[in-house]
Amino acid sequence: MTVVVVTDSSACIGPERGGSAIAVAPLHVFVDGVDLREGVDTIPEDFAAQGPVTTAGASPSELTDLYADALDRSGGDGVVAVHISRGLSSTWEAARQAAAAVGDRVRVVDSASAGMGLGYAVLAAARSAANGDGLDDVYDTAASMSARTSSFIVVDRLDHLRRGGRIGAAAALLGTALAMKPVLHLTDGKLVLGEKARTSTKALGKLVDAASRVAEGAAGSGDDELAMTVHHMLCPDRADTVVSMLRERIAHPIDIDVVPFGAVLGAHVGPGAVGVVVAQ
Repeated sequence: MTVVVVTDSSACIGPERGGSAIAVAPLHVFVDGVDLREGVDTIPEDFAAQGPVTTAGASPSELTDLYADALDRSGGDGVVAVHISRGLSSTWEAARQAAAAVGDRVRVVDSASAGMGLGYAVLAAARSAANGDGLDDVYDTAASMSARTSSFIVVDRLDHLRRGGRIGAAAALLGTALAMKPVLHLTDGKLVLGEKARTSTKALGKLVDAASRVAEGAAGSGDDELAMTVHHMLCPDRADTVVSMLRERIAHPIDIDVVPFGAVLGAHVGPGAVGVVVAQ
C-alpha cells in the first residue's frame, strides 16, 4: 500500500486536481446559523448576503474518523495530514489531537498557509506518496514545499478579516481610516500588512510587484519548478488582469492557474479580494 495524504478544504485543490488519493476534511461555513460543509454541501455564491456568516475548522472527532479511515486505506503505511496554518484556523490543533488519538503513524504538517499555498504542499506530498516514498519522506516533502511558497493578497475591505480575527484591529483601522488598499503578506502563518496603496489599481500593481520579486528570484536561481496561482473572490476579471500583469513582468516561463477562493477563505477576505501564491 502507500502513504495516504489528508488535507482540508481550504487547500482549494478540488477533486479534479487532487483525485481520490487525497482525503479532504470539510471546513464549515455557518450562514445565518446553518452549518454548511465546504466541498460537501451546496453553498450559494452569494452566501454573504443571506445572513450573518461565521466559519469553523474541522473538529477533532471529524479528523479522527478521517485519519483512521486513511490509515486503514494505507494498509498501515501511514498518513500525512497537511493543514491550513495554525495561525489562521483551529484545524491544526484539532489535527494534533486527532493524530494523537489515532496513533504514531499519522504525521501532521502545519503548512503555515492556506489556499494553494497549502494546496501545492498537499499535491507535492501526494506525488511523493504515489512514487512509493515512506512516511518520513512524504512528511518531509510536504514540509519542504510549505516552506517554499509565498502568498500575497489584496482585499477591498479589511473588516471581514478583522471580524474573523485574522488581522489585528489596529491594522484594520489603519487601512479603513486612511482609505488604504494594503497588500497583505502571509508571514510565519499569519497575515501581516505589507505595501500600501491609495487605490485598488495601485494595490494590484504592488501585489504583482511582490509576487514577481519572489518568482524572479526563484527563476534566477535556476529553479525550473516554479508555479503560481491567482486566487479571487467573485472577481474573475480582476484575477485575469493580474495574470496578464504577471506574464508581462516575469520573463521566465511559468504556469499560472486561476482558482476562486473557497467559501471559508472567501468569508474572511470578502468580495473583490485577489491573492497570488508562488511555489518554488
